[in-house]
This record gives sequence, structure tokens and C-alpha cells, in this order.
Amino acid sequence: MSVPVIQGGSPAAGEPETAGAAIRRRPEWLKARLPGGDNYARIRGLVEQHRLHTVCEEARCPNMGDCWNHGTATFMILGDVCTRSCGFCAVKTGRPEGLDAREPERVAAAVKTLGVRHAVITSVNRDELPDGGAQIFAETIRRIREENRGTTVEVLIPDFKGDETALEIVLAAFPDILNHNTETVPRLYHEVRPQAVYGRSVQLLDRAKKRGFTTKTGLMLGIGEREEEVMEVMRDLRGVGCDILTLGQYLQPTKNHLPVDRFVHPDEFARLKDAGFRMGFRHVESGPLVRSSYHAEGQVAGSGNR
Repeated sequence: MSVPVIQGGSPAAGEPETAGAAIRRRPEWLKARLPGGDNYARIRGLVEQHRLHTVCEEARCPNMGDCWNHGTATFMILGDVCTRSCGFCAVKTGRPEGLDAREPERVAAAVKTLGVRHAVITSVNRDELPDGGAQIFAETIRRIREENRGTTVEVLIPDFKGDETALEIVLAAFPDILNHNTETVPRLYHEVRPQAVYGRSVQLLDRAKKRGFTTKTGLMLGIGEREEEVMEVMRDLRGVGCDILTLGQYLQPTKNHLPVDRFVHPDEFARLKDAGFRMGFRHVESGPLVRSSYHAEGQVAGSGNR
């Protein structure tokens, strides 16, 4: 029996709502199984019991049925309302209300209940907080370790608006993997990530790497980028020593989000994976249904930041 993994994923788009919108028919390689099964019901019950949020549901991840039925889930801390309005993301946008200081212990309890060996935690952006939620991230790491000896922890963090002090708060808790998604190529940032800055994201990964941490990032494809632009971003990432890269297909969550520019063929994902290994990435997860923490448990080997 395999050990389940709590994964954190990028707030990437999943199944689209088609009412009033012309959504392209998906090719066969993008078909995902509908949620169901005993483990799916078990995970849903656990999430409700501990009053937690999962990015699986909030971001409509296409892997939710597969992952939940195999005992995996994606937990999202700092609430379910994001202060940013990214063009690809299905998570609610607005002004969050309050901060739940007991959330870290509930996440740690959920990790213990599932008996996971690698916990990956992500969040919404909380730009209204002085530290962007960094203290909650750090406390979540510590509580997971206190309650679950031997469990490794990966965090998928926001950019904290470039605040190095906030980043240091997270690093001081010594996550095994420090993940921050680049999401797309610089040319598309004004549409895809209007409140983010490409150079700021790369700098965050650079700062973490210089502190000796294993770093990771991910990009969506099929949102208007060109293959050569993706290659250039990959070279930038290797230039700051990024260790792990994930590449997956963008899927439009609703008619109000950015449209899919193209469905990227599996052969292109394979080419980019080969190119990534040639550039020196330690691990490259590349495929149509890949999300930021897809197969995350297999990427932790060789980390050891504690």
C-alpha cells in the first residue's frame, strides 16, 4: 500500500465552465477522470473535519479525481480569497477577512491522520498582510514537523512582493523544497500575472538558492507563449541554480479567464523535458496534466535543507 502525499499545487486552472463561452474541444491526451471512490470521500471528509481549503477544488485541478482517489490532496493555507487577480486562476479574488492562527495545527493534524511522508503546502496571495503570510507558512512547517517526525515539507509560496525579510521567515523554518511558480514567459506577465514581476520571481528563487535551499518552479503552456520563450525562461532559471521544473497545459477555468491559445502536444512537452535535463535541472516533470506539485513525493530526494 502506497503512502499518501499531501500536495500543494499552483492555483492553475482546471475544468472550464462552458456556459456562454466557446471552449475548445480537448484532445484525447487531456481527458481526466471524474472524482469518485472511497479515498475521494475520505479526503473530502478530512478537509471538512479540519476546516481546511484544498487548491484541488479552489483551482479546479484536472487531477483531482485521480489524486484524491489515490489518497492525495492539495492543501491551501491563508484562506480561500486571493488579493491578486491573475488571468489564469480560478481562486476567488477580493479582500480576505482575518487570519486563522490555528490553521497550522489543523494542517499538521491532517498530515498526521493521513500518515504522509511528504507534505506540500501552498497559499493564496495575502498582499494586505505586512509579511504576506510568511509567519503562517513558517508555523505550518514547524507544526508538521512536530507532529510528524520524518515527514518532509515543501512550500509553494507567493512572491511576498519581493520582501526579503518575509522570505527569510519561511526559510528559517527550513522547508525541504522551496517552490515558487514563474507561471509564464515575461512577455505575458501583464495579462497572466498583472500584479507580479518576472524578475522578482526569478530573484526570489535566486535568494533561496544562495541560502542553500533546493528550489523549484513551474510554468503553464498554451496560454500564448512561444516554445523559444519557454526555453529562454528555462535558461534564466538554471542561471539562478533552480533544481526542479514542472511544465503543464493551461486550461481555461471559466469564460471570464484567459482563453487557451493552443493545446500543447505531448511531443513538445517531451522536447522541453529533454532540454531541461540537458540544461542541468535535477528533475523535470513535463506533460499535459502536470501541475506544480504533481508527483512531488518523487522530487524530494537529494534535498536535505534541515
